[in-house]
Amino acid sequence: MEKVELKTVIKDWRLHAIAFILVAITEAIGQFSIAVGPGVILLLPMLYAFFLGLGLYFTPLISEKNAKNAEPLIILGVTLLIAKIGVTIGPQIEAIIAAGPALLLQELGNLGTIFLALPLAVLLGFRRESIGMTHSIAREPNVGLIVNKFGFSSPEGRGVMAIYIFGTVFGAVFLGLISGLLATATPLHPLSFAMASGVGSGSMMAAASGSLIGAYPELEEQIVAFAGASNLLSLSTGLYFSIFIGLPLTEKLYSIMMRKAERKAAKGGGPNA
Repeated sequence: MEKVELKTVIKDWRLHAIAFILVAITEAIGQFSIAVGPGVILLLPMLYAFFLGLGLYFTPLISEKNAKNAEPLIILGVTLLIAKIGVTIGPQIEAIIAAGPALLLQELGNLGTIFLALPLAVLLGFRRESIGMTHSIAREPNVGLIVNKFGFSSPEGRGVMAIYIFGTVFGAVFLGLISGLLATATPLHPLSFAMASGVGSGSMMAAASGSLIGAYPELEEQIVAFAGASNLLSLSTGLYFSIFIGLPLTEKLYSIMMRKAERKAAKGGGPNA
């Protein structure tokens, strides 16, 4: 970001005032919990701020200029979050090392969603777009991978960008809601969900770990440490998993499904794929 742009962001008093008011309002509302069977859905201030901010975007209070100026502040916020996580990981390093194999193998769990997401995308009518959509959670490194291999305007490129945008808008909200519910409704240890929250996105990890901390405040430091370490591993190894395993696996499965669909269509069992 250029120096002139930084000055513009700093001088945007309306943006800072609105952000401050939103934080004050959402913190004043506080946390709510909704019982769902044996589990609990936690509604956190971050969730309120998201929807209030989204609503304000469609009002005269927020201009296109304000929205553009807010983008670098998100990066700054995530940077501070990562710094806090780094400080928290230190005292918990022995516990993290003890859970080493689980942390290292958790990336395989991200690949496991391919087997669910790809058939569903094809069933919904997507074709090669489904490769870009389902090979990963479609964060920045994965977008770069798809665009570099297939091109931005390719079906795969459109697919990965669709999930990138969807994840940016709804990913943190979804993980924030589902993590607290699953952690309280299942017999799995909260730290297993802390590891699962490190999917390679700072905002998604923060939302998921925030819900876990709300449900298990006594484990706050461990939850932050495990989520941060998991997220760091996902960021550092996730792209390589996508390059060597995720994307080839998705393309292979897609090819198999398309051949089966074509044989079925040739026999008169359905429309030509």
